[in-house]
Amino acid sequence: MVHRLLRVLRFLFDSVFLLLTVAVGVPVAVVATVLAVLLFVPLPASIPQPKAVAVSAPTQVYDRYGNPIATFRAFDQNIPVAEKDIPTVLKEAVISVEDRNFYKHGGIDPRGSLRALVADIRSKRAVQGGSTITQQYVKLAFTGSKRTLFRKVREAILASQLERQSTKDEILFRYLSIIYLGDGSYGIGAAAENYFRKPVSQLTLSEAAMIAGVIPAPSVYAPRENPDLAEAKREVVLDKMLQQGYITPQQHAVAMAQRVWLLAKGAAPPSATVVYPPEQDQPKYPEFVDYLERYLLAKYGYDKVFRGGLRVQTTLDPRIQDAADQSVQNGLKGTQEPLEMAMASIEPQTGFVDALVGGREFGSGPYASVNLALGGCFQPPAGKYNVQVAASCWDPSSLAIAGGGSGRQPGSAWKPFVLATALSKGYSPSKVYPAPPVFHIPGCPANRTDCYIGNNEGEGTGSSDIRHATWYSINTVYAQLVRDVGCKDTGEMAKKLGITSAWYSPDFHTCSGTYALGVVDVSPLDMASAYGVFDNHGARAEPTPILKILDSSNHAIVDNIATRPATSQVISPAVADNVTDVLRGVIQTGTGVAANFGRPAVGKTGTTSNFTNAWFVGYTPTLSTAVWMGYANNEGTPLRNIRGVSAVFGGTIPAQTWAGFMSQALANVPPTDFTQAPPIQPPPSVPITQPVPTIGPGPERYQGGTGSGGPYVYGPPRLHAPPPPPPTTTSSSTTTSTTASSTTSSSSSVP
Repeated sequence: MVHRLLRVLRFLFDSVFLLLTVAVGVPVAVVATVLAVLLFVPLPASIPQPKAVAVSAPTQVYDRYGNPIATFRAFDQNIPVAEKDIPTVLKEAVISVEDRNFYKHGGIDPRGSLRALVADIRSKRAVQGGSTITQQYVKLAFTGSKRTLFRKVREAILASQLERQSTKDEILFRYLSIIYLGDGSYGIGAAAENYFRKPVSQLTLSEAAMIAGVIPAPSVYAPRENPDLAEAKREVVLDKMLQQGYITPQQHAVAMAQRVWLLAKGAAPPSATVVYPPEQDQPKYPEFVDYLERYLLAKYGYDKVFRGGLRVQTTLDPRIQDAADQSVQNGLKGTQEPLEMAMASIEPQTGFVDALVGGREFGSGPYASVNLALGGCFQPPAGKYNVQVAASCWDPSSLAIAGGGSGRQPGSAWKPFVLATALSKGYSPSKVYPAPPVFHIPGCPANRTDCYIGNNEGEGTGSSDIRHATWYSINTVYAQLVRDVGCKDTGEMAKKLGITSAWYSPDFHTCSGTYALGVVDVSPLDMASAYGVFDNHGARAEPTPILKILDSSNHAIVDNIATRPATSQVISPAVADNVTDVLRGVIQTGTGVAANFGRPAVGKTGTTSNFTNAWFVGYTPTLSTAVWMGYANNEGTPLRNIRGVSAVFGGTIPAQTWAGFMSQALANVPPTDFTQAPPIQPPPSVPITQPVPTIGPGPERYQGGTGSGGPYVYGPPRLHAPPPPPPTTTSSSTTTSTTASSTTSSSSSVP
């Protein structure tokens, strides 16, 4: 019985041993044979040409007349360097952490590769690394990064063959010229300029260690995004350099004290590894370009906008934009931040945005990134309110443009939306309402202060029809009117007209009467667009900064010149024209007389409670413009004692600014009344088809000798200068890719 049991156990042991031999021993033997062939047997294979490297082509932006105003570029760059410019300390930093046996092996590390391949075979997939610097270069230049066993074997073969044809220093130089080092930097030349604003030849030990530390995972160790992790990895590199004898203990101690410091944090300590913020191109009209960028990104995505080599002819009219900028500066003359003013001006028939002002100093100062012309989109907490009208900007698929702010309450400039709702329901402008100085909200306790609505701009008159209540901005009439026509319908009307932030909830707004007085935050762009619908007889054209877009092959993606942008009839012509007729009196005799600049025009003032926001929005037959004034840092500071005005109503500084701008913008446009066809000039079709300048890797260059640094040799221009003016005739162009060339020569080739 015992003998039989021993036989069974021996059978099981032999079976397990055979299984292990087949599962592990045979692959290991095969792998060992492959490695021996790679290491010792001459291989007839030649090294193929390196893969073509994708080129990042910037998008060029032009004004209405073809003058360049901006460039959208991805910060993917490769700055060619000569081999002699690479400091020894950088080479040693990279070798210490990436491949300490670089100068000893023949392209592959047998132990590391064997260990990795066995693990891959066992897992039936690629699970381990073990690549040398030579293998990493081969992966970048020839095989790609797909994790398959076949790719790794081919990578090893090519690495072994490359080592037999090239010197170690040549391979290291090629590798350092193309390795990705985070934040769009390909190669050490780009990384040195990107992070430290210096040529690679001037890198310090600490800076070299930080760059070397980025290599394993650029997104993880990116110093701008993850400075603490970048610092930890820098210290690891310095420790390895000390352990491997590349630096002395004293050098190690000095470099360890030079911690990573982002310059954006403020002044750097005397001994720090200072990382600079990304360099940015400064556009000529920054707030309009900011709007354009947001618009294009929402529609086409990052890669197409920043790498696709588009040519974008915009709607921006330099003369009108300059007038807008000057008018805002005049309106704010003698004041300081955070007092601000914003403006948006649109052609109602097409939706073309002629000018945009996002603040007095958009692009600089404490509110540099807040484009006050675009506002934002308030969204109530999910499930907290019964939302009967949802803002269109809540839809992620919409092209609603937010500028970083929250938008601002328009005050009585919202009343035309209530008026349009009333007219659409058959109300006559001559309908009379009581017009007391104070309106007590029905059903609201008399002892609560929020139960009363007073007049910010106008005054009570006993009674008033809707027309005169609009002219003189009588809140107490409109508080009753909105209750009659319905807050939900008013919200829907504002949304149809183009107020992307328009929403209504009976739980939040209560429809007590205040909904007529502009309690929904809006943007100047939306307000100019919505008023433009009244001007265009009820037809809405979506705001757009685009006249034409050509792709890198000069094919038109968008052409709003050849085909006028489509409009949709959102309200009847009768309703729109009656709103226009009523609004005439605001400028002629009402609260907006300061906006009268001597030609047919209509508009509406807006002032919020305690004078925290002041607006004037109006239009002529050819141009609709909104002006907002307030404090950028809060919505509680009243606009008092500004430029000699004790309390700023919409009919004071905003109306004056509007009139000053409109008189300049329309200086060359013949005056027409709203009953006449507007004298609209079609935009010009200008040549924007010049060849696309490209940003990307240059050809690889190889040079014998290692060197320890020296005069830095720059490659091609970095294209920071403005592009040349467009040619007078249209010509075709193509976008090319740059292919890294391969050579076995040891001579230098620096462009």
